Amino acid sequence: MARHLITSALPYINGIKHLGNMVGSMLPADVYSRYLRQRGHDVLYICATDEHGTPAELAAKEQGLPVADFCAQAHDAQKAVYDGFALAFDYFGRSSSTQNVEITQHFARRLNENGFIEERAIRQVYSPTDGRFLPDRYVEGTCPHCGYDKARGDQCENCTRVLDPTDLINPRSAISGSTDLEVRETKHLFLLQSKLQHEVEAWVARHEDDWPQLASSIARKWLNEGLHDRAITRDLDWGVPVPADTWPELAAEGKVFYVWFDAPIEYIGATKEWADLDPANRDWKSWWYDVDTDVRYTEFMAKDNVPFHTVMFPATELGVREPWKKVDYVKAFNWLTYYGGKFSTSQKRGVFTDQALEILPADYWRYFLIANAPESDDSSFTWEHFTATVNKDLADTLGNFVNRVLSFSRKRFGDDVPAGGQPGEAETKLGEQIAELLAEYESHMESLQFRKAAAALRALWSAGNSYLEEKAPWLEIKTDKEGAALTLRTAMNLIHLYAVVSEPFIPATSAAMRQAFSLADDTSSWVTADEARALAAVPAGTPFTVPPVLFAKLTDEDLQAYKERFGGEPGQ
Repeated sequence: MARHLITSALPYINGIKHLGNMVGSMLPADVYSRYLRQRGHDVLYICATDEHGTPAELAAKEQGLPVADFCAQAHDAQKAVYDGFALAFDYFGRSSSTQNVEITQHFARRLNENGFIEERAIRQVYSPTDGRFLPDRYVEGTCPHCGYDKARGDQCENCTRVLDPTDLINPRSAISGSTDLEVRETKHLFLLQSKLQHEVEAWVARHEDDWPQLASSIARKWLNEGLHDRAITRDLDWGVPVPADTWPELAAEGKVFYVWFDAPIEYIGATKEWADLDPANRDWKSWWYDVDTDVRYTEFMAKDNVPFHTVMFPATELGVREPWKKVDYVKAFNWLTYYGGKFSTSQKRGVFTDQALEILPADYWRYFLIANAPESDDSSFTWEHFTATVNKDLADTLGNFVNRVLSFSRKRFGDDVPAGGQPGEAETKLGEQIAELLAEYESHMESLQFRKAAAALRALWSAGNSYLEEKAPWLEIKTDKEGAALTLRTAMNLIHLYAVVSEPFIPATSAAMRQAFSLADDTSSWVTADEARALAAVPAGTPFTVPPVLFAKLTDEDLQAYKERFGGEPGQ
């Protein structure tokens, strides 16, 4: 059985992330990791904060903190939110770690030895007003390709084209807004991607048919346009230092590596961080080095990160001429929009993850986001849609089923699962239906089709309601008490099944459902097809309790309050 290495795009250190960021990387990676663990696979889910670059420096300056202190505090703040969302990382590291510094510098030295790094004198944007060279992303202007007037000097957010600051029309400093910009000469290191074009093309060709169309089309677009040599150093105080043993002059000038050079390497660095906590029992290289046939590596990211993970980082890995593990499957997502407009960290538009947890528990958000994941196209968050989904799927279909089954059984039969008679035709039909739906759910999870998996899970919940309506134990008990007991025992077994198979989506709710039954040895991690047909995991006589309401229905007053706080459309 293959081991599964899973990474999600590193959240940038500068601020708490919005729901679009959550559903575009970390949450689906967590759902998939949880599912694989339940199925008995050896899984390592790695993520980290991306801490280098000018935004971190500026944010630290605004708060009057040394940048290292700012990043440490921001890392802890982000981790607290992700814990609140029940993201079960095996390790959540930091790109400023000593491990990442060492590995990034190793990669740079090897690329240099192999002829893929070159020192060049370039002309770079300098702002006299700010008294500094401006990193790419702190030059803003109009994109020459699509006309978007807030494009950054490294990439246009609108059309995703990679840019240089000098490409921009009407450039200005993103720090001061000054248009008094000069171009001065400075030296930087370049990664010679042009020399690796054919190798990257061959590597992508071996994988793109297996990737989602979104990921493969973006990678192919980049390759068709041709790979250009890219500067991989910057004039900053904060970052992975250029090693003095290889580039003494640049090191003396304080050059650091470009954040997009060291950030993907942090997947490896964070794994070493994890291993260094328990070196006797953890081997980071067993996941990353010379393991192509043993480890299946899946990356999760939104579409703006795809070029760097399908082209730039693979080029880096190929160029070091060492057997580092490369991604097998890139799960790419489109945008989750807010009433049709972009969520935006910089413009504070949309719902942010810490705010979401202030409003409702994590399972409400986890289910809604995955059930509406922007896989084939952009999807829109609206409070109307969110409220309707919570009420219909979570409160009515699942929560009400659990409550009415357990409450009615306790009222009529006491605090133990009733016995009743032997399963009949209705129970046999239900068992076959549940086994079929479970197989469908498993198939979609295996193929990382999250919206389809959510639909199959919803269908599993609905099957219980249909069975209950068909048998109507509240009527059945008047003429056939044993038959009503059988119906309730079967329904309770459905609740236990739901507890097990819903765990990747709604882990806290699943735990509450499972804990409702006092089973002496409840260690099952999944449900087989035969177990689904039998529906006998919870035998008669098992004590049970009625848990608190699993999901509260949201009212019109709730909807209005949410819209007043966050706005019903972008810009409100």
